[in-house]
Amino acid sequence: MKASERAAILADARIAGVDEAGRGPLAGPVVVAAVILDPQRPIDGIDDSKALSAMQRDALAPLIRDCAMAWSVIVVEVDEIERRNILGATLAGMSRALAALAPAPTLALIDGNRLPRELPCPARTIVGGDASEAAIGAASILAKTTRDALMIELDAVHPGYGFAQHKGYPTPEHLAALERLGPCLIHRRGFAPVRRLLGQTDLF
Repeated sequence: MKASERAAILADARIAGVDEAGRGPLAGPVVVAAVILDPQRPIDGIDDSKALSAMQRDALAPLIRDCAMAWSVIVVEVDEIERRNILGATLAGMSRALAALAPAPTLALIDGNRLPRELPCPARTIVGGDASEAAIGAASILAKTTRDALMIELDAVHPGYGFAQHKGYPTPEHLAALERLGPCLIHRRGFAPVRRLLGQTDLF
């Protein structure tokens, strides 16, 4: 293939980046985002969401929504995490996020090392892709900011656990609250610290 032909194909490509937030917490949903960036509307400062401050993420998220060719955010609730397990729920969210994009992607770049079974387009995984691929970094920012906002809302519904601060991750403060108060409705029963308090022995 000639270089000019390859360039034309790339120019027509709609490459979606896909990433998630919330696989590790003991409580709350996992959130998956997919983003097709518009090469005509570049956005400065996109990076892995973990490398950015909350203020930087909050500033970039609306720019991504405004400037991207397409984006979607999927919230996978705790009951589905319990039913599928966290990996299955995350992969299902990735499939839904890609299917929700309009225009549809021609290629998906997915952070990590596992591909969902059902995909609307060809895809490949990239370990650490949120730091190396701008589209994946943009998806990580949308997923992270959406999930953080949800956990702040859930803190008001389930007070005492500190969800607004630790976002459901197993910090010492969260574990202490879990011991003191017991699990609430948004805790993931399949995760070991929660399962132990419930007296369960089977993971799923």
